[in-house]
Amino acid sequence: MPPVPPSWAPETFARRRPNLAVRGRVLGAVRRFFEENAFLEVDTPALQVSPGMEPHLQAFATELVGPHPEDRRRLHLHTSPEFAMKKLLVAGLPRIYQIAHVFRNGERSATHAPEFSMLEWYRAGEGYRTLIRDCEDLVREAATAAGRTRFDFRGMACDPFKEWRVLTVQDAFREYAGIDLLETFDGTHDPDPAPLAAVAARIGIHPHDGDRWEDIVFRIMFDRIEPHLGEGVPCVLTDYPVCMAALSRPKPEDPRLAERFELYACGLELANAFGELTDARAQRARFEADMDLKERIYGDRFPVDEDFLAALEHGMPECSGIALGFDRLVMLCSGAESIDEVLWLPVAGA
Repeated sequence: MPPVPPSWAPETFARRRPNLAVRGRVLGAVRRFFEENAFLEVDTPALQVSPGMEPHLQAFATELVGPHPEDRRRLHLHTSPEFAMKKLLVAGLPRIYQIAHVFRNGERSATHAPEFSMLEWYRAGEGYRTLIRDCEDLVREAATAAGRTRFDFRGMACDPFKEWRVLTVQDAFREYAGIDLLETFDGTHDPDPAPLAAVAARIGIHPHDGDRWEDIVFRIMFDRIEPHLGEGVPCVLTDYPVCMAALSRPKPEDPRLAERFELYACGLELANAFGELTDARAQRARFEADMDLKERIYGDRFPVDEDFLAALEHGMPECSGIALGFDRLVMLCSGAESIDEVLWLPVAGA
């Protein structure tokens, strides 16, 4: 097999040039959208005490060395700018966005890179469903800037200019897997996996030893549901069970569910949005439970960002927030099949 030419080789780079031109146009459209909607662009540090508290995320660690040899602190490259941006909400900024380089270890595929660009924005005093309208307008403006009337990815087509589909997680499980998910859910943050395991086995998805309820949900979603989401038109998947709330708050009208949605186009996850949890005590409890799980699975845990919890305690306004994979949006807008095709240069050796 001949050696793979380096990414900087002129003939290799030339194949990426059209996609990178699209990237520039999409970036311009994104900034125009937020400027026209009175958002302030912010730029927060990539070095953080806590990189993010999702149990299955792997992070990059480093050491901050001060002027004295004994002055050393372990820090991490952030997996999202979320904690820092929420501190700015507490500081009084009402609408903010950021296009940040973020870092996740242990993830590499056609749609994952160890360093990638995340578009994240927050609205103080506005509910999470307002973010659905933001997504519709933003994605359509990006497609227009790229000269696209539809997206095509891995044999699927998606028209972002038609009416989008909004689907609850419960309805998605009924439609694509024939499962009444809430029948297997006891409403707690650590549900008994046995009822869902039995149902999953009947449709040919066999749980693994030690699977939690959430693990089985993810396996069913990956195998039966996600491949259909965003087929024809983009799909907004809403109303996640509260045990999958992450940093979102419970729905007032049904505390079994969380104010969370994810956006899909052509089977590709583009964004994850929350009606944000503002209760510092509840947030600390979730962090501790997540890190206990991480330690059981991976033998590691991340420190809690006490400064972030202090900001919540001081008083973060009611708000909504969303993170969108900018590189994935560029992939759809350019027709690229791999994330490497829309990066100026990949991480060396990755």
